[in-house]
Amino acid sequence: MKINIEKHQNEKEIFVSVTGEIDAYTAPKLREELLPLSEGKDKTITVNLKDVSYMDSTGLGVFVGLFKQLNKNEGELRLVELSDRLKRLFELTGLSKIMNISEDGRR
Repeated sequence: MKINIEKHQNEKEIFVSVTGEIDAYTAPKLREELLPLSEGKDKTITVNLKDVSYMDSTGLGVFVGLFKQLNKNEGELRLVELSDRLKRLFELTGLSKIMNISEDGRR
């Protein structure tokens, strides 16, 4: 199980690209990389999941935690370019109704 996380930032937004699988083994690394980005007010974090081939409930937990932290700090989480498989996972759990999930991966 392998994961690669790349981060880029401009004045308004933090962009994160994730590649690989998000599961019980890789989720702690993802959490460790993402949660510190949510500190401070009015942050927007866009996470591109185009190259994520698999995600389990542990991965969902990382995004729920990040979503809650950003909301608490008046920020926003955007998840973009999800595969049909990942979109379905977010739909089945009801998270697609509360999280900003879109096809648009533009910066």
